[in-house]
Amino acid sequence: MARNDGPRINEEITSRTCRLIGIDGSQMGLFGVRDALRIARDQGLDLVEIAPNAEPPVCKMLDYRKFKYEQDRKAKAARKNQAKVEVKEMKFRPKIDVGDYETKKGHVMRFLKKGARVKITIMFRGREMAHPEQGRMVLDRLAEDLKPFATVEQQPLMEGRNMHMTIVPIKGAFDEKPKDADENVTTEKEN
Repeated sequence: MARNDGPRINEEITSRTCRLIGIDGSQMGLFGVRDALRIARDQGLDLVEIAPNAEPPVCKMLDYRKFKYEQDRKAKAARKNQAKVEVKEMKFRPKIDVGDYETKKGHVMRFLKKGARVKITIMFRGREMAHPEQGRMVLDRLAEDLKPFATVEQQPLMEGRNMHMTIVPIKGAFDEKPKDADENVTTEKEN
């Protein structure tokens, strides 16, 4: 039964001839697959078809388990280094009060500090649908307040009863500034 998870190895190779590559990467020439398989087995290695579409196919002698293990390690390292971007959502209302606005703005700042994208949603109910400009004003005010820390990735867009805007943090906007410089300025002003 043929496997679908990788290259064909040993008896799974279907062609009659192949171009054989040694363990050190040197080309050994054209061989029949049976002869190449015998040479690989004599050295305690597997015959792996690495270029099945070439004419003739290219096969390499190697320890397949070791090769597969190294491939898995490389894939795991690549996944580990991959940056996962998180999208957080904060919901506002068009008639939000100043205290609630400041609290929610603080939550958005916290999300941005952690490096997450933030989707801002304005929810409209009932007669509020007649005045989408109020929701737009809230979004514009928030974008203006967060200008030093974030940029607007997706401009406000009305979808049904909701208006959405996406913001992303600016790299380096939340980096700590040296406190010594601030202290020197205040001592100079005092003198």
